Amino acid sequence: MQKIETLDFDEKPKKKRKLKRWVKIFIWIIGIIILFFIGLFITYNFLLSAPSNKSEIIEFKVDNGTTIDQVGKKLQNDGIIRSYYAYKIYVRIKNINGYKAGIYKLDKSYPAKDIIEILTGNYYKENGITITFKEGKTIRGIAKELAKNTNITESEFYSKLQDENYINQLIKEYWFLTDDIKDKNIYYPLEGYLFPDTYTFSSNLTVESVIKTMLDQTDKKFSEYKSLIDSSTYNINEIVTLASIVESEGIYEEDRKKIAGVFFNRLNAGMSLGSDVTTYYAFKVDLGERDLTKAEINTYNPYNTRGPQMAGKLPVGAICNFGKTSLEAVLNPVSSDYYYFVADKSGKTHFTKTYEEHQKVINELKENNNWLEF
Repeated sequence: MQKIETLDFDEKPKKKRKLKRWVKIFIWIIGIIILFFIGLFITYNFLLSAPSNKSEIIEFKVDNGTTIDQVGKKLQNDGIIRSYYAYKIYVRIKNINGYKAGIYKLDKSYPAKDIIEILTGNYYKENGITITFKEGKTIRGIAKELAKNTNITESEFYSKLQDENYINQLIKEYWFLTDDIKDKNIYYPLEGYLFPDTYTFSSNLTVESVIKTMLDQTDKKFSEYKSLIDSSTYNINEIVTLASIVESEGIYEEDRKKIAGVFFNRLNAGMSLGSDVTTYYAFKVDLGERDLTKAEINTYNPYNTRGPQMAGKLPVGAICNFGKTSLEAVLNPVSSDYYYFVADKSGKTHFTKTYEEHQKVINELKENNNWLEF
């Protein structure tokens, strides 16, 4: 009988298992490569991210002839970027060949790509420069904010405000600016007329462009109340001046309307406004910087409503730049019999009719550790 050859079934599965093993190894290697590049990508993006979560402006100078590599090393040394090597890869990918010489205001909360775009000039071309001027900020505060965020210096800003021809030109252009702002005793002619807001300025930033942008916004806001302004017994400069004091004295809208009413009562009675904030401004002391001296309080100054010769008078000009609620408060004050007010630590304002009542409230606030000191 012929012998029938049988297939060795054990050999075939071994080949399949061997093939599957190589497939697994191949997939495993591909996976490792993918993970490696993902990790590399994540690391690269991290090294290009902002080195700080908090805004911190650093003045950074680029000299003529400074190379891309030299700038990158200095950026890393100053803590403005995380990694010189990630920076170097980025500028090569973007084919950046050089930067414009100058002094830049760079923020540590910006990622490296934004820092590089600022140095090349592309960032401001695309995004502009956004700055928020808070309500109650003085001209000095605006000048400092500009110097912090732009290439405009404080002295450049002040110098433009002292340009008589420029101020005359603005008076002709804007209905709310009058010759009153040219009084020789006024520190800054445009104090009170630069409306607090968030502004985005174009890349070709100048003092003139900043002032025009802010005055245009003031025109827009003031025009909403033009009929009330025109019908008031006070002129525009007096309204602006009083609104600036109300802005500095009160926090809440309803309090501001009452404060405005108190000031009108005092003016009508021939009393001094007796406002501390005007004294601080008169001697160019910021609130919270230090206490006023008795000599300062008792010295005549056309801004100081606590000093002599100021009974029944407003300061010569505004003491800050105010928001809409303060303007509304002056144009629509709350009528009352109050002649005095004082704020506690929470910002709440206490109103009284007589000096004796006023002094009693002050003593109570001091006894309860609720007395507000600048």
